[in-house]
Amino acid sequence: QWKAHDGLILKTDWNSVNDLILSAGEDCRYKVWDSFGRALYNSQPHEYPITSIAWALDGELFALGSFNTLRLCDKTGWSYALEKPNTGSIFSISWSIDGTQLAGACGNGHVIFAHVVEQHWEWKNFEITLIKRRTMKVHNVINDAVDLLEFRDRVIKASLNYGYLVVSTSLQCYVFSTKNWNTPLIFDLKEGTVSLILQAERHFLLVDGGGLYLYSYEGRLISSPKYPGMRTDILNAQTVSLSNDTLAVKDKADEKVIFIFEALSGKPLGDGKPLTHKTEIVEIALDQKGLTNERKIAFIDKNRDLFITSVKRFGKEQKIVKIGTMVQSLAWNDTSNILCGIQDSRFTVWYYPNTVYVDKDLLPKTLYEKDASEFSKNPQVVSFVGNQVTIRRADGSLVHLHISPYPSILHDYVSASRWEDGVRLCRFVKDQTLWACLAAMAVANKDMSTAEIAYAAIGEIDKVQYINSIKDLPSRESRMAHMLLFSGNTQEAETLLLQSGLVYQAIQVNINLYNWDRALELAVKHRTHVDTVLAYRQKFLEDFGKKETNQRFLQYAQGLEVDWNKIKAKIEMEIAKERERAAASPAVRT
Repeated sequence: QWKAHDGLILKTDWNSVNDLILSAGEDCRYKVWDSFGRALYNSQPHEYPITSIAWALDGELFALGSFNTLRLCDKTGWSYALEKPNTGSIFSISWSIDGTQLAGACGNGHVIFAHVVEQHWEWKNFEITLIKRRTMKVHNVINDAVDLLEFRDRVIKASLNYGYLVVSTSLQCYVFSTKNWNTPLIFDLKEGTVSLILQAERHFLLVDGGGLYLYSYEGRLISSPKYPGMRTDILNAQTVSLSNDTLAVKDKADEKVIFIFEALSGKPLGDGKPLTHKTEIVEIALDQKGLTNERKIAFIDKNRDLFITSVKRFGKEQKIVKIGTMVQSLAWNDTSNILCGIQDSRFTVWYYPNTVYVDKDLLPKTLYEKDASEFSKNPQVVSFVGNQVTIRRADGSLVHLHISPYPSILHDYVSASRWEDGVRLCRFVKDQTLWACLAAMAVANKDMSTAEIAYAAIGEIDKVQYINSIKDLPSRESRMAHMLLFSGNTQEAETLLLQSGLVYQAIQVNINLYNWDRALELAVKHRTHVDTVLAYRQKFLEDFGKKETNQRFLQYAQGLEVDWNKIKAKIEMEIAKERERAAASPAVRT
């Protein structure tokens, strides 16, 4: 409960899709609130009290009525259009189920009908405007060419991205290629009211009252994913995300859960379990490029913290890593896996978010940050195409930001394994951020020589030395394990060494990390090098002037004399054995 207006509150409306509340009062203002009672928008005073206010069903628009006044507004509060009909006060507004028209009950006994037109879509050099209910105008800004697209029925939803325009009317779906506006592909819809269209590079998603339908741009139905308790009428672009191989949907029943599906089959991904977070999730977004098994999902929870995790999970719990705080809005780039967002008072670009899984300390060096105070309160990222970010300010104006094109070029080089070109690019640009990105990419792809050059360029000498020590290891398995250790994946490194039969190396890794209990456990289990573990433990305690208190170590140390010469000889034997094995197997040097 909170005080909202100075005068009486005449009307409220609460939308189930975006969870926002509208209020209109006798103080001649209208306001937009979130469900915690936080004011997101406060209008200027009108001439007369606002007597009606109502959300369109999909939560993208709302309309309000006053004396001889009808106004159409965006969900963030700013006004699209103002009409001055001679109707007296409009006391009630009701939207059609498809959100294209509304009716108002007027003080002079009339009913007013209004249709929403002049919606606007932009992508690269194309601007598309709905000029009438059944007509679109396409404007190519490069050559000033204009095309008119006529439809049989009224247009309900449209989306323009990845070189295609997808339009749903009340009965049909049209798919236009931006290369040819004359011959659209047309297919009939099962239900007329499409509430959401999402596009990826290879296919698009239609959401209507009946379900989720994934179509190819040739009009073929690919899949129709389903999940328990599915309610499609309350999905929007923040709670559904689509990439070339994956579809993610936030659950409305339990807002901590994200369902992840294989796009081509519509089946749940991996082991079939949904992704679960510890607090409620507000917004989700899948990255668009790269391999399927490296697909990442970024999401914002209700505390406005930004997290990233991998969508592929087989049995083991995938790490969910926090990469930002107080994030208002986010978007992935359409051509490379670069993430941008507005956090607190800064506009931030994560040039290589995967860094958190490779070398967490490096993440701050891979960011680009810019002061966001010029965007005013509650700005929203509209799109991130190429190296241009479009941001919508609270007053409805669009701001276009350009970011450096070099990280995107580096992503392309790395995906094509052109490491030398990547190094050459970094040397040309002479930018620490780019070198940091290259270092993380090289470690992620196990290219040690490039990683060494990149870490040296950003002055991380300790890491350069560690990489050099990895290169000198005798076997491929050891090198792989130490690469995993470098990225902080201790458990996986140990498992790899044990599977390869390198028990001593697994024990030594735990000794180096001071995981004494685990080192002893492995030594006892495999009946080898118990004396080595005890010797290192004894030396460790002597160095710090401490006495042994651990019962297990006291038990195994009884009657055991530590002979360092014997231990060193055993260690040398193990290394020699590993070298022989490496020489016998035709392993590829990483």
